[in-house]
Amino acid sequence: MTAARDPLARLVRRLDLEALGDDRFRGEPGRGEGRVFGGFLLAAGLVAAGRSGARGRPHALHAQFLRGARWAAPIEWRVERLRDGWAFATRRVVGEQLGQAVITLTAGFTAHETGLAHQDAMPAAAAPEGLPDWEDLRAQLLGDPAVRRPDGPIEMRECDPELAVPAVGRPARRRVWMRPRGTPPDDPLVHAALLAYASDRALLTTAGRPHGLVSGPKLGASLDHALWLHGPLRFDGWMLVTSESPVAVAGRALALGAFWRPDGVRVASVAQEGLIRASR
Repeated sequence: MTAARDPLARLVRRLDLEALGDDRFRGEPGRGEGRVFGGFLLAAGLVAAGRSGARGRPHALHAQFLRGARWAAPIEWRVERLRDGWAFATRRVVGEQLGQAVITLTAGFTAHETGLAHQDAMPAAAAPEGLPDWEDLRAQLLGDPAVRRPDGPIEMRECDPELAVPAVGRPARRRVWMRPRGTPPDDPLVHAALLAYASDRALLTTAGRPHGLVSGPKLGASLDHALWLHGPLRFDGWMLVTSESPVAVAGRALALGAFWRPDGVRVASVAQEGLIRASR
C-alpha cells in the first residue's frame, strides 16, 4: 500500500505537529465529512503535551470537547507546564481552531515504574481472526452498502455481531478487537497517541445499544473523556476492548471501557460521557 493510500501513515503524519516555539504547536486535521473525529483531537493534544519537554511516559489524559472541529483548517495547540516533578509531570493543553477553543485537556506523565499492582482477569472473547469487520457489519445493519466508510487507521472486529443488530433492550455492553492498520513508528508517544485515538471508538455505540441505535441513525457527540495508561505499551497488534454503559440520563450516557493485550494484561482504562439521541 502506498503512503498516500495508507490510513495509518496519514494519521501519523497529521500527528507530527509543527513546533511554533514557546510550547505552541500546529497541525492539520486533514479532510473529511462532518466533525473532526474526537479521537484525533485527543491524540494530537497528547502529542503536543509530550513534546513540551514532559519527562516520562503518558499515564493519564482528561479532556473536554468544547465544540466541533472543522476539517481542512489548522488547529493550534497551546501547552502550559503545570508541573515537572521527580516522578510526575503535568501539562494543560488547549486546542484552538479559527480563533475558538475546540478542546481542552490535561495530560500526566510519569517516570516511576515500580510499586504495588493488581488487575482483574481479562474477559473471555473469541480470537479476532474470522470475526466480522465493524465497517462491513455496520453497512449490513444499516441496509446500505454505500454507507460503508473507507478503511481507517484502526481496524475493528466485532466479537458479538448478533448483539449489534438494533433492538431496544439490548445490553449496554460490547467486546471488539482493535489494532492499527499497519506498523506504527517506534516512538512510545506515538503508540500512546494511537491508543488515545482508538479510545474514542465504540463507546457511544455501546451506550446506544439499549435504545436500538447504531452509528448512523443517531446523533452523538463525545462531551468529556478520560484515559488512563497503566504501563509502558506498544499498540502494534490486536487488543481486546471491552465497554459498558451503566447509565444514561437526558441523553447523556456514561461509558466505561478497558484495553487488554492478548496475553491478558490490562493496558488502559477509559471513561466517557457522550450525547446520544435518535435522529429527528
